[in-house]
Amino acid sequence: MIDIRLIRNEPELVKENLIKKFQQEKLPLIDKVIKLDVEHREAIAEADSLRNIRNVKSKEIGALMAQGKKDEAEKTKKEVSEIAPRLEKLQALESELSVKIKEIMMVIPNIMDASVPMGKDDSENVEVAKFGDTTPPAFEIPYHIDIMESLNGVELDSARKVSGSGFYYFKGNIARLQSALLSYARDFMIDKGFTYYIPPYMIRGAVATGVMSFDEMDNMMYKIEGEDLYLTGTSEHSMIGKFIDTIIKPEDLPQTLTSYSPCFRKEVGAHGIEERGVYRVHQFEKQEMIVVCEPEDSMEWFDKLYNHTIEFFTSLNIPVRALECCSGDLADLKVKSIDIDAWSPRQQKYFEVGSCSNLGEAQSRRLALRIRGESSNYYPHTLNNTVMATTRTMISFLENNLNEDGSVNIPEKLRAYMGGMDRIK
Repeated sequence: MIDIRLIRNEPELVKENLIKKFQQEKLPLIDKVIKLDVEHREAIAEADSLRNIRNVKSKEIGALMAQGKKDEAEKTKKEVSEIAPRLEKLQALESELSVKIKEIMMVIPNIMDASVPMGKDDSENVEVAKFGDTTPPAFEIPYHIDIMESLNGVELDSARKVSGSGFYYFKGNIARLQSALLSYARDFMIDKGFTYYIPPYMIRGAVATGVMSFDEMDNMMYKIEGEDLYLTGTSEHSMIGKFIDTIIKPEDLPQTLTSYSPCFRKEVGAHGIEERGVYRVHQFEKQEMIVVCEPEDSMEWFDKLYNHTIEFFTSLNIPVRALECCSGDLADLKVKSIDIDAWSPRQQKYFEVGSCSNLGEAQSRRLALRIRGESSNYYPHTLNNTVMATTRTMISFLENNLNEDGSVNIPEKLRAYMGGMDRIK
């Protein structure tokens, strides 16, 4: 959510941002919110004036009574009582206009960073850099489920009977591999100086609307029936949510956090074979990194965060690339975003395994998260990035570490978490 003062003072800038994001249908909202804002401030000003008059006259009543001027006091009381109905209407109007303004402000996208490339959709995202060797292997790479089944590590039919499609059982060394990857991701981030958290796996509606857009909520999150609770789609939501209605001292910044959680997502829609198996599922686990920092430091942290993910994947022999989201593909709350894509030797192309995002002060405004300033409080910037999501990381790991005999190499960094094992057979 952007600052209403920006719309008041620079409406053309906000409109230009909408045009660059290919959201021209929202242009009328800018003029509408300006009109509502004028009405809102006028209602506040009139109400404040009436309250001031009421306070002055209330003091006059006491003075008149003390002087024995009862008739004049009664006349002034009548004047005060006549203020009440108008003041009540103004207070109701204030609330009504405030709600309308907030509803509009919640759907006006954040102002993008000037460096964001222009483009209509994800087909126009821009490759920033590649890391690792993508030379095609000398043998055919099987489908990831076939690799897992050959290692006796997955059961999909049992999961369908228990939970339906989009679920799985991992077992044996494949289950152990998932745990090893999560443990390595945890320690990798702790070694980078991040504080490790295990957060709540459910969040209230006020937190959900504070950290994401309404469209994201509808498309991603499962709501608990009869409760004001949602299952988390990523631990970023509960981690940023923990700062709701908080004032942070400047000396306590930056906050650098890394969190583990299971994640639950609707993942609506039909997908091709490469997105079946365990690529697009309703349940997985994830290690996340979150930063809350001074506004002037956020772009430096943005670079650090996505480079951490690149280092993590390349340490596992997984080639990756950084792909910057163009204006039309950038989510509304984000200032700038880079996807991290892993190489698939089977498909001979990259697929998304994580996303690094700078949200500016959008989440801070929604959650009333502030920094204590010398003269006034101000909003920090928030950032998040995926260290790894288990299922997609497993696919890229198995494909890139597979041997022709069907065994899977365990990179040196991961062996301590696999009981010293150097390959899965």
